[in-house]
Amino acid sequence: MERFDVIIVGAGPAGIFSAYELVKAKKKLKILILEKGRDIYKRKCPKHTNGGKCVHCKPCSITTGWAGAGAFSDGKLSLSHEVGGTLPEYLGIEETIDLIKYTDDIYLKFGADSNVHGETETRAMKDIRTKAINANLKLVHCPVRHLGTEKAQELYKALYNYVVEEGVEVKFNSPVNDLIIEDNEIKGVRTNGTIYSGDKVIVAVGREGSDWLQQQCEKESIETEVGIVDIGVRVECRNEIMQEINDNFYEAKLIHYTRTFDDKVRTFCSNPGGFVSSEYYEGDLAVVNGHSYKDLKSQNTNFALLVSQKFTEPFNAPIQFGKHVARMANMLTRNQILVQRFGDLVRGRRTTKNRLYRNNIIPTLKDAVPGDLSLVLPHRILMDIIEMIEALDKVSPGIASDETLLYGVEVKFYSNITKVGKDFQSSNVKNLYMAGDGAGITRGLMQASVNGVVIAREILKNIV
Repeated sequence: MERFDVIIVGAGPAGIFSAYELVKAKKKLKILILEKGRDIYKRKCPKHTNGGKCVHCKPCSITTGWAGAGAFSDGKLSLSHEVGGTLPEYLGIEETIDLIKYTDDIYLKFGADSNVHGETETRAMKDIRTKAINANLKLVHCPVRHLGTEKAQELYKALYNYVVEEGVEVKFNSPVNDLIIEDNEIKGVRTNGTIYSGDKVIVAVGREGSDWLQQQCEKESIETEVGIVDIGVRVECRNEIMQEINDNFYEAKLIHYTRTFDDKVRTFCSNPGGFVSSEYYEGDLAVVNGHSYKDLKSQNTNFALLVSQKFTEPFNAPIQFGKHVARMANMLTRNQILVQRFGDLVRGRRTTKNRLYRNNIIPTLKDAVPGDLSLVLPHRILMDIIEMIEALDKVSPGIASDETLLYGVEVKFYSNITKVGKDFQSSNVKNLYMAGDGAGITRGLMQASVNGVVIAREILKNIV
């Protein structure tokens, strides 16, 4: 049984930045990263070369592999402490701000674009804020550093080369089956029949691994609390409709509390000139996402509208709830993504191919199947989305056009929130650290990366 000082489960941003911060300290630690997917050089999605058809790779190269789903996302770094997670609740606002600056500098060191969108509030941005207030929308000022999908992959390749050259051992195609816990202390992990002993274990499995983490928490009695699941759609419109926001913010973070149910709906992951994409989770569960390249552009902008659902006792299975909704859509489309025109949705009719292709908007997800989201989304969530689109139309006229496209379902999976201290060590399992989106702590690249940095520093405090 091979022993390591630190074992990192998952090679997404949280795991990568934990490894980076550990090796930067030059402590000569023996570090192992175990990753379910492929290395960054072998992560190829066949859809990019076969006309847009998913062939259901196992594991999915979009959601697993070095750099996690972040390597195939739009690659946006949100530079505000208010966006992308709950780190301020653990660290305080000032410390979170300082850590975002520190982590952003690492991204710049490895090749991130020096340009920041929305850094200085202009007159035009203030006018957009006024329109948002009049529409009962909260505009969160969040400067954004845009990597772009292809540039993000180059950056994470550079980080991979750095940590490997510094002695980190990385094993791909190595899903962790079990955490080994004895007397409320982590002892190691089991993967592919092999046991690795570890003094410290960091679990940073991302959204793709959130279901597995939830099962481990239940099995090993790791303390959690009921978390949030985000369910919604991906909206696609012409660039002209979103031009004012795109030019001034790149991505505007807008929040609305609906008049009918007082539910929180937010915009997320806006991609000017981007492409709608599908991604697959275990069991061939298809959910929609979006991304954009630094250089290659479409005529459309896409963004998510997500309704945050916080459940109370006795219900404690938000992941299963989200998957159930997504499977309803998959059932109607034979595991493709469903698309519907907004005008058809509000009129209570199914979108057909004829209605879809007479649009000004040409869908960027070529294998999306025209259908009816009202057969899939719960009524409450559907009404929240319609009210949000109507509010957004007051800021960007045309969003509520009949031909605006809604793709479903978009679901962001998080484990039930793992109970941790300020050091992100499990509240009841010694030397087990929880990080990133999968643990329900963060919701994006930057805060996940910061989370990894903090955990590494906490581990280093205990090493002579």
